[in-house]
Amino acid sequence: MRAALALARRGLGRVWPNPAVGCILARGSAVIARGWTQAGGRPHAEAEALARAGALAEGATVFVTLEPCAHHGETPPCARALADAGVVRAVIACRDPDPRVEGKGIHILEAAGIEVVEGVAEKEARELNGGYFSCVEHGRPLVTLKVASSLDGRIATSRGESHWVTGEAARARAHALRASHDAIAVGSGTMLADDPELTCRLPGLGARSPVRIVFDGRLRTPLTGRFVDTARQHPAWMITLPGGDAVRLEAAREVGVEVIEVTAGPSGSPDPAKALHALAERGITRLLVEGGRHLSGALLRARLVDRLVWFRAPSWIGGDGAPAAEALGVDSLAEVPRFQRTGTESVGADLMETYRTEQDR
Repeated sequence: MRAALALARRGLGRVWPNPAVGCILARGSAVIARGWTQAGGRPHAEAEALARAGALAEGATVFVTLEPCAHHGETPPCARALADAGVVRAVIACRDPDPRVEGKGIHILEAAGIEVVEGVAEKEARELNGGYFSCVEHGRPLVTLKVASSLDGRIATSRGESHWVTGEAARARAHALRASHDAIAVGSGTMLADDPELTCRLPGLGARSPVRIVFDGRLRTPLTGRFVDTARQHPAWMITLPGGDAVRLEAAREVGVEVIEVTAGPSGSPDPAKALHALAERGITRLLVEGGRHLSGALLRARLVDRLVWFRAPSWIGGDGAPAAEALGVDSLAEVPRFQRTGTESVGADLMETYRTEQDR
């Protein structure tokens, strides 16, 4: 099953709105075929493995990281395909929460006389597809906040200088994070200060650049910047408030930017919860947020950050530097967002820490 999970990870950032699934067909200790969800979500992992196995699938055991689908979509149900291929045993990591499946795939397998074993490496499988589960169960993508800062949590100097707080190895790891997410988001302040392209620029991974999103309630994003200029090469979405400058909106649309209008939250900026819901409706399951401090603060205040990846450089900028997030307005420790550390790793001269929210579902 862990080998199937490794196959599933190949699809992260490439298969949305579908889950990333891995599948292995085996007989005894011999692997017959492997499959994983292909780019765009089709074909499914089971279909890939069955196509590679051919007649050898008869009498085999299938190991699959998510319950095989039971509904007719662009392809026939994978559960029925496995039954028709003559599989005799199915080992499934976890059930699919999609109401169109949710036990129905297992029912098809059992009705065909196939032995079903559930719950093998279930925790790992749910973590891998945390974005998909979040969309189905909560109507929003899984949100990972990435921070690159000094030891004292400063992301820039008092004059706004931020290139480069962390080293080359940490920046490469951050680009790898982009490749494993469906979309990446920044606020308009970051767009103005840095003119970021927000693509994945690791060798060989350029095609895995995520959808690029800017939260911009006041339409401040420069129409001559790299984000807009590359909108036809790499999808670019702008989340803004209704009733904005019609001329600027039309100019953005004309060069390929998709505009998503979201009503204001308490701060007057686009409501973060509604914005995430709008992204889920468009199929985004995994969102990487790279700042700046206003967007980070809004998501933290609303308890909408699920994962945290923090790169810390061995430097100290001081209290006049820019913080990682704006004020959250909390008066007591009982109100602060809390996280559990899940890993620590040296990345060049920097330290990478990973966290998950204590309110994790």
